[in-house]
Amino acid sequence: MLIDAFDVPDEMIIELLRAVRERGAIPYVNLNHARISREMALEATEDQMRIHGAIELQRMKSMDAYIALRGSLNIFEASDVSSDQIQMVSEVMKPMLDWRVNHTKWVVLRWPTPSMAQQAMMSTESFEDFFFKVCNLDYGKMEEGSDRLAQLMRETDRVEIKGNGTDLTFSIKGIDAVSCVGEHNIPDGEVFSCPIRESVEGVIQYNAPTVYQGVSFDDIRLEFKEGKIVSAESNNTQRLNEILDSDIGARFIGEFAIGFNPHIREPMRDILFDEKIAGSFHFTPGQAYEEADNGNKSQVHWDMVCIQRPEYGGGEIWFDGELIRKEGLFVRADLESLNPENLLK
Repeated sequence: MLIDAFDVPDEMIIELLRAVRERGAIPYVNLNHARISREMALEATEDQMRIHGAIELQRMKSMDAYIALRGSLNIFEASDVSSDQIQMVSEVMKPMLDWRVNHTKWVVLRWPTPSMAQQAMMSTESFEDFFFKVCNLDYGKMEEGSDRLAQLMRETDRVEIKGNGTDLTFSIKGIDAVSCVGEHNIPDGEVFSCPIRESVEGVIQYNAPTVYQGVSFDDIRLEFKEGKIVSAESNNTQRLNEILDSDIGARFIGEFAIGFNPHIREPMRDILFDEKIAGSFHFTPGQAYEEADNGNKSQVHWDMVCIQRPEYGGGEIWFDGELIRKEGLFVRADLESLNPENLLK
């Protein structure tokens, strides 16, 4: 078992070590600190990183299971690392990441910090209450509805999404859908699939702010033709396009997911939370997951979120001409259990 800790108190790591041993497993620990990682990335050479990547891949191949505890003292720590350096490091480390996702039992948990409370614009105490409420949701209440949604997506061909600045069509025919209810990511609450790579047409206006590679982005607008992002704009259009030019796959979509965690209402620039926002969906440039794969490969996997509740401009999701969700609420009777009022009963 590899315990991968990012700016997490020693006491928590020690407790995990003890818990792993109690289960009869053999623990290993990898300690990460954002400021040190930044310093390494600033002037790392490709040869240096390839050696590092090979070592990390070999270690991951020796593991059966993986726990990540991801704290953050400053989400913008890598903001002054150049795009070229970030892309080089991401490319070299991608084989290790792919092996971990596809060949180990894994779970990822965000670690709450005062800086996260600042991101959420909350007091530290209020955020602490929010964090445990969100993460310890009774995920069993989601299972039946999320399984039905996943099955419906498996049976769907054409998806239409409409909203403020968004008019998007694509096909998910023949691609699997996966229900996510607390087994891998904490917090959780989504069902994801993937569009047929060249089927995406139209435009999408995201309304949740996002941070990627240590850089903040707002008001991202993407335009698609035959699946490819042909135009991309935001408050930082240059850096946005630098990331989308990382490789060929970065300008195609690798995930389509619908979020429904009832406790998560507002974006806080932390994707493990924001991608589960009640009444949201995310449409992800880059790498597709093996479980729902359209063949797209990329070092990028950037979950961009659009919230469709009325206070965010509303919107609709249609499957094969049938209205599935309107203004952030499921309207099909067999999916209404995923609406906040039912999940919070």
